[in-house]
Amino acid sequence: MKKQTYLIGFLVIMAMVMFTSCKKEFLTRTPLGALSEDVLATPSGLNGLLIGAYAALDGIDLGASQPWSGSVTNWIWGSVAGGDAHKGSDATDQAPINPIATGAITPSNPMAADKWVVTYGGIDRVNAVFKVLPLVKGMSADALKNVEAQAHFLRGHFYFELKRFYNMVPWISDSTKDFKQPNNLDIWPKIEADFKFAFDNLPETQSEAGRANKWAAAAYLAKTYLYEKKFPEAKTLFDQVISQGMTSTGVKYDLLPSIEDNFRPEKELTSPENVFSVEMAANVGTGAIDNATNGDMLNYPYGDSPFGCCGFFQPTIDLANSYRTDANGLPYVDTYNEHGVKNDMGVLSTAAFTPDAGNLDPRIDWTIGRRGIPYLDWGLHPGRAWIRDQDFSGPYAPKKNIWWHATEQFHDNNSWAPATAINYYIIRFADVLLMAAEAHAETNDLDGALTLVNRVRTRAANPAGWVYKYKDNSNPAAGFSTEPAANYVIKNYPSFATKDQALKAIYFERKLEFGMEGIRFFDLSRWGIAAQTMNDFYAFEGALIGDVKGGHFTAGKNEYFPIPQSEIDKTTIGGKPTLTQNKGYQ
Repeated sequence: MKKQTYLIGFLVIMAMVMFTSCKKEFLTRTPLGALSEDVLATPSGLNGLLIGAYAALDGIDLGASQPWSGSVTNWIWGSVAGGDAHKGSDATDQAPINPIATGAITPSNPMAADKWVVTYGGIDRVNAVFKVLPLVKGMSADALKNVEAQAHFLRGHFYFELKRFYNMVPWISDSTKDFKQPNNLDIWPKIEADFKFAFDNLPETQSEAGRANKWAAAAYLAKTYLYEKKFPEAKTLFDQVISQGMTSTGVKYDLLPSIEDNFRPEKELTSPENVFSVEMAANVGTGAIDNATNGDMLNYPYGDSPFGCCGFFQPTIDLANSYRTDANGLPYVDTYNEHGVKNDMGVLSTAAFTPDAGNLDPRIDWTIGRRGIPYLDWGLHPGRAWIRDQDFSGPYAPKKNIWWHATEQFHDNNSWAPATAINYYIIRFADVLLMAAEAHAETNDLDGALTLVNRVRTRAANPAGWVYKYKDNSNPAAGFSTEPAANYVIKNYPSFATKDQALKAIYFERKLEFGMEGIRFFDLSRWGIAAQTMNDFYAFEGALIGDVKGGHFTAGKNEYFPIPQSEIDKTTIGGKPTLTQNKGYQ
């Protein structure tokens, strides 16, 4: 179910109805011309409200000051804040990202407020579904239960986001009358309950691919258990998802042949790796890019590249170095920055450069655009000519979010910056496998953890999924040769001797597999290793690249982002704030 499908039914209703939001000004008056709940209480009205809740998943058009700060991809919050990526561009462009990158964010940062607003905006839309659902006539009990379960799933997702961003947040439900609720309760049990209801009541398959099914809910519930450190419960449920789970279209979960297949729109509909994703669509006739990856519109190579804009979201040297492998095809988990990958820092594109000849995990060249390596089918990456400011943000370019030249129909150019039809995975099957591996390791099933990690590595080691050199560098359209683009050497782990060794390998495997996917910060924080890892990153990367120089991660503070000061101000009653600021940000 592509995003334009979400919007067709929803916009018909939105032409006449306005939903409330958690902003104060919308809570104090009745919208003029609003449809009453009983008028919306029809099968089509209810489905339109549900479609509107799905449409909120991408974080666009929900009140954010900028589309990228509320983007579902979390490229700022998960990758830039987590050491996967530099902000990119230059020091002055989108300056509020700079303190997010260096651990210096404050409660007044407008981007923290944006993420809060768009996420509660999604919850507001879900609550509209819950309000109307009991009034609907003419739908079967099964159909109503399906809608209700999807709404629980979506509410669980939005609150999961808020929980891992801000920790203590107010719970606003469809029955909430006073929206100035305190943030003094742990909402994990409520998130669990939403996903449990969805798991128990959703069907295994749906009529449209973009709708959540039973197994997406199971995977998200297991992920919730993992964040709560309920490892036995997570292990049991992940194992069930792996053995029995299927996509909403009835395809049994599995890994695609190549990691790059996950970022090819033409392969999304039948992908066995799609546990739950946010559907994107390009060129749908609206004259805008809101249905596509609007929140990532800044994140394409700059300069004389064919992408137009804007030089943001550049992979870090630290991330690139992580893909170095030893003679046994294994990563240097503890010492990877001592075995750095050669880059073209400071080298003009007109000067000679030979790419690194050492052993590399092939995932580097599906994750990172680097000098002298095929950049999909766009030609060899030229290095500095496509980088806005190497000294500020490094030598690399993003790659997972880039469309192929041969599939130009998936590129949307209806704005001053581009977007694509590449879906964003909330959970893909490789994520399930590695989260399951973590749960197995935490419960001392090291053999089970080994099998799961190696399943992911086996996919990466399959030459069918590697990057190959062009047949003719001057004519990329002629296709690829049979010669790998780099010296790819990757093998499976032979064993895990201890729980600590297993967990360290799993943590690193997640870095390799999900680099530039907006996940890293949240992993580091939940593992309790964010301060050490990020301060090591700042010491290494800050000596090379200007944007993170002087960065510092404060333990007990920076694991969460600050409650936006604007929200605290809105909920003040009699001079006393209802919301309590997170530790360290007061």
